[in-house]
Amino acid sequence: MIIQGFSKTSLLDYPGHIAADVFTAGCNFRCPFCHNSDLVLTPTTEYSEEEILAVLKKRRGILEGVCITGGEPTLQPDLLDFMRKLRELNYKIKLDTNGYRPEVLRSVLMEGLADYVAMDIKNSLPKYPLTAGICDFNAENISESISLLMNCNIDYEFRTTVVRELHTIEDLTDIAHMLKGCKQYFLQSFKDSGNVLEDGFSAYTDDEMIALYNTIKLILPVTQLRGIDIERNL
Repeated sequence: MIIQGFSKTSLLDYPGHIAADVFTAGCNFRCPFCHNSDLVLTPTTEYSEEEILAVLKKRRGILEGVCITGGEPTLQPDLLDFMRKLRELNYKIKLDTNGYRPEVLRSVLMEGLADYVAMDIKNSLPKYPLTAGICDFNAENISESISLLMNCNIDYEFRTTVVRELHTIEDLTDIAHMLKGCKQYFLQSFKDSGNVLEDGFSAYTDDEMIALYNTIKLILPVTQLRGIDIERNL
């Protein structure tokens, strides 16, 4: 595992659980609005597996889970082995993924190594190459991962980071139809971390995001709006 970042405690990244975050390095996408550009462009090993596991072993009883994020974790050839070691420590495991390697996701699900999976839906399928920053895009990979999650027996979510320059209401409507029947779908607004791959991107206003949410929820009732207090903005 090429581990470039580690957070000992997070109250936000694993819904309902106190968790640690493990950030793997490297990604097969080049989303221009990515806020973790260091993980994507300059992957380095900052922590060894042994260091991480030693800390997690000591923090049993304090932490409930571990979130494996990135970067794109499914690129790591020893991801499943690392997850097995977390299982031996009795941790719940959340995996973040872009869904572009369904064969890895299938192995994770078949072996029961994840308790929760969060999959990013970058855009409607026709606009995936632009939004993910890749030319040779295979839409079947995304569709297969969506199907795997919608037919699994663990908790999962789909989520879209909405960027004014990349997402229209038509795009979000297409996504909502594509995800019909799913358990959870989150819309979240783009935030410029100051460390994005490319400049020139912006967020919709809170009022605009609420309007988008209200429209999409009519198509996909499980849609939720993350990071915006709807009642406060009424």
